[in-house]
Amino acid sequence: MANRFMLNETSYHGYGAIKEIANEAKARAFKKAFVCSDPDLIKFNVTKKVTDILDQEGLSYEIYSDIKPNPTIENVQNGVAAFKASNADYIIAIGGGSSMDTAKAIGIIIANPEFEDVRSLEGVAPTKKPCVPIIAVPTTAGTAAEVTINYVITDVERKRKFVCVDPHDMPIVAVVDPDMMSSMPKGLTASTGMDALTHAIEGYTTKGAWEMSDMFHLKAIEIISKSLRGAVNNEKAGREGMALGQYIAGMGFSNVGLGIAHSMAHTLGAVYDTPHGVACAMMLPIVMDFNKETTGEKYREIARAMGVKGVDNMTQDEYRAAAINAVRQLSADVGIPAKLAAIKEDDLEFLSQSAAADACAPGNPKEASIDDFKAMFRQLM
Repeated sequence: MANRFMLNETSYHGYGAIKEIANEAKARAFKKAFVCSDPDLIKFNVTKKVTDILDQEGLSYEIYSDIKPNPTIENVQNGVAAFKASNADYIIAIGGGSSMDTAKAIGIIIANPEFEDVRSLEGVAPTKKPCVPIIAVPTTAGTAAEVTINYVITDVERKRKFVCVDPHDMPIVAVVDPDMMSSMPKGLTASTGMDALTHAIEGYTTKGAWEMSDMFHLKAIEIISKSLRGAVNNEKAGREGMALGQYIAGMGFSNVGLGIAHSMAHTLGAVYDTPHGVACAMMLPIVMDFNKETTGEKYREIARAMGVKGVDNMTQDEYRAAAINAVRQLSADVGIPAKLAAIKEDDLEFLSQSAAADACAPGNPKEASIDDFKAMFRQLM
């Protein structure tokens, strides 16, 4: 079996990288940008860091900001209409996963209008054409949407999130500038960082993992584990480390898939509007404990990458426990709660059925029954 690996055509990394956006737009002869960015980023002048460069270089653009933290079908459809009216020929997505996911869905539908209902994009949709060219500029260190072929949309009517996996949605350029992340508050830095760690650990243990993806995921675990606490304290080295670590995690998991920590986090977000990174952080150690018997020696390497000492002298049970405890400790250190007050016993059937049907679930190394899902969700109560 051939293992496919897809990455951006071009990526820029480091402080000041956003200056390359204008150069890329000119080199590709783009005429007008459709700038997707959420209202808070516009309000706090984060988006302006990019539009100032466009203004200085005389590059035309139009801003679209009808984007919610968990982007909805309506956000996408309104964006498609706005793009058509704008006469733009490329997209600049500025933000976290919400802006990126909205931009990807808009770009795919513009190029493949037969999917304009949005719901038909769920799973691996048979789109025929690459999406509108996207230059992706992350402002959070977590989703790695700038280097993945995935996006997630919320179906408000049906109270569920659905995952779309499409090689045609890959941004052509990623611009990963830690300065764009410097205004993230502590809570968002913590939750997006734990999302990135979940990507790395689930990507490392998923059924589709292989040598190349393992290389990325172990390095991502190492960088994230030593950088997240500093990033939460807004230290420059921590911000820079997280910007790189989350991108490396994205390089891996986008190509091999995730697992049920993500499928369970998706349904928590859809039902309770729980921030995705918080939901991932809550579920990750619970799912790691559920999966541990099917992971061979991988938890030893996770523990090692997270800075646990003496792992080579530990028994299998000991290093598995050490890896799980290291995740719990990091989550606690950055202020993520371990319990979710909103969850109720009456919701468990719906939550579990939704998690089982999620596109991330098949990648989990151990199959989970509905009763298994219920038992794991109960650990949040």
